[in-house]
Amino acid sequence: MTGVDSDALALIRRGTEDILLDEELVERMGSGRPLRIKCGFDPTAPDLHLGHTVLINKLRQFQSLGHEVLFLIGDYTGMIGDPTGKSATRQPLTPEQVRANAETYRQQIFRILDPERTRIVFNSEWMNAMDASGLIRLAARHTVARMLERDDFHKRYADGRPIAIHEFLYPLIQGYDSIALEADVELGGTDQRFNLLVGRELQKQEGMAPQVVMTMPLLEGTDGVQKMSKSLDNYIAIEEDAPSIFGKVMSISDELMWRWFRLLSLRPEAELERLRRDAEEGRNPRDIKFELAHELAARFQGAAAADAAQAAFIAQFSQGGGPEDVPEREVAAAEDGVIPLPHLLRDAGLTGSTSESLRMLGQGAVRIDGERVEDRNLQIGRGSVHVFRVGKRRYARVTVT
Repeated sequence: MTGVDSDALALIRRGTEDILLDEELVERMGSGRPLRIKCGFDPTAPDLHLGHTVLINKLRQFQSLGHEVLFLIGDYTGMIGDPTGKSATRQPLTPEQVRANAETYRQQIFRILDPERTRIVFNSEWMNAMDASGLIRLAARHTVARMLERDDFHKRYADGRPIAIHEFLYPLIQGYDSIALEADVELGGTDQRFNLLVGRELQKQEGMAPQVVMTMPLLEGTDGVQKMSKSLDNYIAIEEDAPSIFGKVMSISDELMWRWFRLLSLRPEAELERLRRDAEEGRNPRDIKFELAHELAARFQGAAAADAAQAAFIAQFSQGGGPEDVPEREVAAAEDGVIPLPHLLRDAGLTGSTSESLRMLGQGAVRIDGERVEDRNLQIGRGSVHVFRVGKRRYARVTVT
């Protein structure tokens, strides 16, 4: 085994939640051969968003060290529906939906990954070739008791909520993918830990060296509460235009900003520490957030587009689009983590009552980050930060606590 560069290890360890086992990772990286780094994505929706890029950025870091990425599109498992974290059986996708979404993934991932070191694979390649007897043999490798150790399955069983038999197959098929691809390392979110370890166990049973399992934190969405998800509308798609990316990043809370820096920024750790010191020494968090918003907009839409988006944002809220110094306000969310927009406007002092809030919404006189809003049922999540305007002269940058 050759030596392992300490900077290379630091890069790979950066931002990870857990590595099983770290000593095996050191041994593999010191073997002198390119490693096969596997990461799977079920094509459940057409757009990749910033939450996906937490894993894809880590794949890119492995590539920068000379390793091969196996970008697995779960077109077969997508027709089952990943039960991870779900309290009910998911609706499986049709083959047509899977194919359409998979094609968009192919088009988007090379905004980050190196095409020369990326192999796109589909698990239907080997699973469609597996007959019923092969699937039965695979199912025989794991027990129901072990499956019920998984938190979401355990809760559903304890609560008397149904678990379909095919849901038990999902982690087994994901694990079999690691055998088919001879993976050295598999990446996944913290919610995928059980499935990743099934792959490690199946490889052992197959007589293979078990893959190293690396988990990455789940990225909270723009609401600062829930995991980034299209279904919750708290996401930023990597295909969005620069003004949209920039504006949505600027809407997140100052606290969430640091977590996004840690999980999404490609800047060296020393630079992130410098930004923290700047904040401690009194630099406006808004100006630091400009740097994050510009970095993410530039990564996906180019530096020129990011420059223009930043200039437009500043113009909108500082140069005629609003007062130069927007007052800062805080309002409290309810126990469920949200506050209705009419109540927020009242509590922030932008209207005198809920009735006035509703009237102003009905007149189209309310804007959030420059966009007119008329939905009187809109809920704003805890941790979010937006600039609200009512009429022509009432502004506030409101943080929901």
